[in-house]
Amino acid sequence: MYKNDKVIRRYSEPFKLKILDELTTGKHTKSELCKLYSIAPTTVNEWIKKYNRKDLMNTSNDTRTISKSN
Repeated sequence: MYKNDKVIRRYSEPFKLKILDELTTGKHTKSELCKLYSIAPTTVNEWIKKYNRKDLMNTSNDTRTISKSN
């Protein structure tokens, strides 16, 4: 399927849950998983909302912390 010359991908429910489970483990950031599986971060955010994964709601694309030095 195409929309505005872009391919619309359909993902199976087990695949979506697999991605959310991998995100839960903390082994990879959302950004890393998206690159690894060629998924847009907004798509993963939609899955988080769809499956009501409140524990993942505030998951950023990158979990590295930035510290200020004075």
